[in-house]
Amino acid sequence: MAILSKIRTFLTATIAPRLDSLAARLIAAAAVWTVAGLVVGGLILSGVFRASEEASFDARLKFDLDGMIAAAEPDPAGGVSLRGRFTDPRFERIFSGWYWQITPADGRSGEMQISRSLWDHAIHVTGGGRAGPDMIWGRGEGPDDQHLRIVEQRIEFPISATSNPDDTRAYTFLVAGNLAQLESEVARFDTMLFWSFAVLGLGLIAAIFIQVRVGLTPLRRLSRALSRIRDGGERKLEGRYPAELAPIAAEINSLIAHSAEVVGRARGHVSNLAHFLKTPLTVLASEADAQPGPLADSVLGNRTPVKPVLDDLARVLMRIHAERAIAIEVDCSPSLAFRGERQDLEEMAGNLIDNACKWAHSKVAVKASRDGAKWKLVVGDDGAGLDAEERSHVGERGERLDESVPGSGLGLSIVRDIARLYGGSFELGESPLGGLEARLVLPVIG
Repeated sequence: MAILSKIRTFLTATIAPRLDSLAARLIAAAAVWTVAGLVVGGLILSGVFRASEEASFDARLKFDLDGMIAAAEPDPAGGVSLRGRFTDPRFERIFSGWYWQITPADGRSGEMQISRSLWDHAIHVTGGGRAGPDMIWGRGEGPDDQHLRIVEQRIEFPISATSNPDDTRAYTFLVAGNLAQLESEVARFDTMLFWSFAVLGLGLIAAIFIQVRVGLTPLRRLSRALSRIRDGGERKLEGRYPAELAPIAAEINSLIAHSAEVVGRARGHVSNLAHFLKTPLTVLASEADAQPGPLADSVLGNRTPVKPVLDDLARVLMRIHAERAIAIEVDCSPSLAFRGERQDLEEMAGNLIDNACKWAHSKVAVKASRDGAKWKLVVGDDGAGLDAEERSHVGERGERLDESVPGSGLGLSIVRDIARLYGGSFELGESPLGGLEARLVLPVIG
């Protein structure tokens, strides 16, 4: 059926693995959103981890600064020293990346104290950052061009050697840490995050692919069912379909039933029309045969050479069935003529040869020969053929015994009806080629 073929083509195109298919669109859209979500999520997690590491780094610097201030001991002259009270292995290793520095606020660099890790260098503050109530956060440069995170706090110590109790001396306590350690932790986390999200993304895309393929299985099942209906294996869509496809399946079944009803009515109308015209035309033909004149000339005077018609039909039908490589052999005398209209001969012979081509494996034999006042057209094929009981039902009001090839079933019925109008006959038998043989007997001229 043409309608079923169009529906199946649409469904096949819908689920085929092409870029414009529904499956490809669903997979591509889900993959884009998955990748975008993972990228955004990765950036957020990386930012959160960096902020957490920076906060932890700053807390460590603040802890060391508080410890250094607590360990500082002023002398009566206003000086300050740690006197070995602030010991930490990180500040003892040369250029370890962890440093402390005590600087007099009055700028007397000769009294600056530094950690052993600085050796003979001093920390150069390059920029300030956020400031607390009594401390400043910023950045600086250390040995070997190390980029440092620093925290410094100004502390005033009393000078007890003077008689003025308000005399004080201020110092800036500074603790610094190498940012390379922070960046290394963040880079290690980002690498682990990237590969984790890459594996997760591939897994999600694979899961989406499987989900889409499984989700579209009912569409493929619907397409195969339509193919079986078109080939005659089934007459309607069977089985249960998801709620989204159930209305479509019901509408297709309704369309199939309606089309079958329309074709059935058409077959009945054609057959009834042929039977209705049979008697009037037979009377006209008898009158024209008995009384020569204009009526006889118009009714019986047509002369159609048979061989050109058969050759043309064979050439056209071999092109139509070219994909199956059907060979059509025509055996007909050039002098043989049909007593009737060319279009009627084409209708009868065309239906017989086309029907043979549909069922033949590779060969169709067409032979036309004279038999007294009649001539016989025999069309045989090398197909599976029909048994005697099946042959007796073929051609009755377009009845079809097999739906496995396209067609309406009207062809042999039309051949039978036209042959009767010309006073001929039509029958089916077994072909020497092994398949079905159609025998058409019609009037001949000369």
